[in-house]
Order: sequence, then C-alpha cells, then structure tokens
Amino acid sequence: MSQNYCHLSLDERRTIFNLLGKNISKTEIAQILGRHRSTIFREVRRNSFYLAEDQRCNGYFHVNAQELARRRRAKLKKLIRNEALKAYVIDKLHFPWSPDQIAGHLKRLGIEGFYVCRETIYDFIYSAEGRALQLYRCLRRSFKHRRKRFRRKPRHLRGIPHKWSIHNRPEAVCDRSNFGHWEGDLIIFKREYGQTNLTTLVERKSRYTVMIKNQNRRSEVVTNKIKDKLTALPRYARQSLTLDRGSEFAAWKVLEKHLKLGSYYCDPRSPWQKGTNENTNSRIRQFLPSETNLNELSTADLNAVAKRINHTPRRCLNYRTPHEVFYNHLHQAEDQIACLT
Repeated sequence: MSQNYCHLSLDERRTIFNLLGKNISKTEIAQILGRHRSTIFREVRRNSFYLAEDQRCNGYFHVNAQELARRRRAKLKKLIRNEALKAYVIDKLHFPWSPDQIAGHLKRLGIEGFYVCRETIYDFIYSAEGRALQLYRCLRRSFKHRRKRFRRKPRHLRGIPHKWSIHNRPEAVCDRSNFGHWEGDLIIFKREYGQTNLTTLVERKSRYTVMIKNQNRRSEVVTNKIKDKLTALPRYARQSLTLDRGSEFAAWKVLEKHLKLGSYYCDPRSPWQKGTNENTNSRIRQFLPSETNLNELSTADLNAVAKRINHTPRRCLNYRTPHEVFYNHLHQAEDQIACLT
C-alpha cells in the first residue's frame, strides 16, 4: 500500500506544543491532527530538547523542533542529491556493509564532499526512497527493533581440567594485547539437511575469520579439522583457543597434543564469554541463514563468504579490515624473527 507522506508543519508542531502543555495524550493529539499516533510519538521523541544543567528547560518546543527537523532533512538531502555518494552507499549496503562501516570507511578515504555519517545513512534506509528499495533488508537485523534471539541449548562437556577454565585465561588474551588467540564455535543449520555444520574460528585481536565445513558433530571430526586448519599457521599465530562446552569439542586433548596450544572453556550457558565469535556468527548468518543447505556449498563457496567478512572494515579496528590487521601481524612477526636469525 503506497501512501504519500507529508512532513509536519510549524503550525502542527505548535499545536502539539500547546496540547502537550494541557496534558493531552499523544494518541489524542494524533487524532486531532489526523496523523498516525506513531508520527506524534516519533516527533516528540526525536525533536524534544534536553539540557542536563537545567532540567526546567527540557521538553518539546515547536520552534526548536522545526529547526531540528530542518537540519535532519538537510543532511538527508545531501545524500539524496549526491548521486555518486548515494550510489556508493547503496552498493556497500548490498555488499553488505553496515551504515557504521560505510561512514567510517568514507571518513578514512577523506574525499572532500564525499562523506555522510551513519545516522544519515540510517535515515536514508528508512526514508521513502530507501523503503522503496527495501534497503532495510541489507541490515544485519532487518527490522527497526531488535528481536529476541533464541540460541540452541548447549550440550555440556564434562571432565575439563580446572586450569582450562576461561577464568584462568591470561590477561594478555582477555585484553587482546597479544596476537594468535582464537575463539571457536559451531553453527548449526536445519535438521532436514542432515548433520552438516560449520566450525567458525576467529582470531581475537584482528577478528580474522576461518570457516570449516563438517559432515557431522562428532568431536573427533570437528577437532581434527580444527587441528588441520590451524597447523598451517606459525606457532605464534595459534597460541590459544577458547571454546564452549559443547560435546563436539570433547577431543580437546588432540589440540593440546598436536598444536601445543592452550584450550580455554566458557562456563555452561555463557556464550557471551566468547563474544567475538558470537558477533562473527551473526555476520555469517547474513550470508548463510539457518535454512541454508550446506551440502550444496563447496569449500570455495564458504571461502568466498569468509573473504567478504575479512575484507569488510570494522570500527573496532579503526575501520581497517580483519585481513589487513591479521596479515600485518604475521608480517611483523616474520620480520622480527628474521632479525634474530
């Protein structure tokens, strides 16, 4: 259903101001003005004035609200009128980059007249033009409001030595000051496609992501594939691995024996203790939703997804990409070793 939308006028904002002063509810104000109630709620929320130093000045004022709305539209027009900038933003949203990543990357480029902040990009996504293009579908969460996330119930792993508890993980691992410390997890897909699943490994400092396809969840299968993948890295690039207590990681002694790395395990039902991996998994779900049939995807297909994730700039990396940071650390370490030999 298409509907032309007209911005609130100064007279309408004056009416809102006067009626709020009479303690008329926002729902009643919407009926008086012939507007949708969400329009009035959004107007008051976005254009109210707040001053921490003197709370007597706080509230909704029609003149101030008109000016705030004018400035916001001016920023949006800057994006809409600049066809090259708009095309760039739309292209990156489909990549898909987040508004924050796009704005941060544009700032790094430093091209005069070719920058827009992330809030303006969000405004554009939910503008009439952005909605017509369904740009909101490019966001990691395709709705305005966050939805409750349901996680699979973990199958707890017992018999792990206390020394491998996450609470005994060195500070240098926790604060990301050292390179070569990884987090791992399993991504599960619809049961109708069989037991095929995905191991995800993320290096904590660089956020570099590795994806491994498994035919089932047997611990020896999952663990041996992790061993084979990490063996290719030099020792300084694989110092520790943090996992949850799922039974798929029961063969932890294989990693300790063959890779000589420390394995640390989260507390039961505590996925946030390896938040880097959890965040990365949500990025992967953009490309591989739960209804994906992994049996139809080759290793090359999965590597292509990992490449896109690793070549996307991150705010936490000062808008560098995980690929840049990971290989910079590898090269720096190799140079240091070369100087010692």
